[in-house]
Amino acid sequence: MKIGVSAYSYSQCDMDAIQIVHKAKEMEFDYIEFSGLPKLPENTDPVEYAKKIKQECDKVGLTIVNYAVGADLLNNDLDQEVERLKREVDVAKELGSPCMRHDATWGFANMEDGPKGFDNALPVLIKGYRAVTEYAEQLGIKTTIENHGFFCQDSERVEKLILGVGHPNFGLLLDVGNFLCVDEDPVKAVGRLLPYVFHAHAKDFHIKSGMVVSPGDGWFRSRGGNYLRGSIIGHGNAPVFQCIGLLKRAGYDGVLSIEFEGLEDPIKGIAIGKKNLEHYIELA
Repeated sequence: MKIGVSAYSYSQCDMDAIQIVHKAKEMEFDYIEFSGLPKLPENTDPVEYAKKIKQECDKVGLTIVNYAVGADLLNNDLDQEVERLKREVDVAKELGSPCMRHDATWGFANMEDGPKGFDNALPVLIKGYRAVTEYAEQLGIKTTIENHGFFCQDSERVEKLILGVGHPNFGLLLDVGNFLCVDEDPVKAVGRLLPYVFHAHAKDFHIKSGMVVSPGDGWFRSRGGNYLRGSIIGHGNAPVFQCIGLLKRAGYDGVLSIEFEGLEDPIKGIAIGKKNLEHYIELA
């Protein structure tokens, strides 16, 4: 198992994509992933900018392992959203990324006709994901869903979607901490989804019970009302070490990307998390 970093971890820093590349290499990472193209210059073609990022990564010796983008297959026109995502696949191709994650949806925007459950959305999501992954397969790129966004976050829902798409080119970007956002035990969730993992994120959270008064700024609430705040890996309450053990014993030998979203200085938070992850992987 190898350690990488998500460019998203540097989002609190005043850096563009090229600067992030150099900072990641300075911090002794060999693998990086991008969440969109940070600070894409105005009126710049994303495909052309992706080429520049790839050239810079090649120059410093940094391998791009994933490209992640937002999407809403449920509330946008499905055909138009699929076509937009295909253009993002083209960006991933120019980055040289073997994998692209795109969102499913944050849920039904219009609830006027009464409650709408996940199973109601599933046929649309399956159709959209399958169309995108069939296109991506032609370019040698795998596509994934990540367990985030509340609506498509539970392990049962993620598994239903992956099995529904039923395509060998489509799988999971597993974030070991994100299950806490829907109050699911990460250990049980990771154990359930191990067969579908294409790529993985290491993330940690501080947790406070929803039974207490709000801890204030910097915290958000889980679907069940508990309080969460991003933390340095190893400083929070997520069972990161145990989940790494599950991945390791399942034979996962890909990249584990740090995704830091704490309140601490990002450079310090990423560096401490990297050191802790190296120790966890060695011991797991």
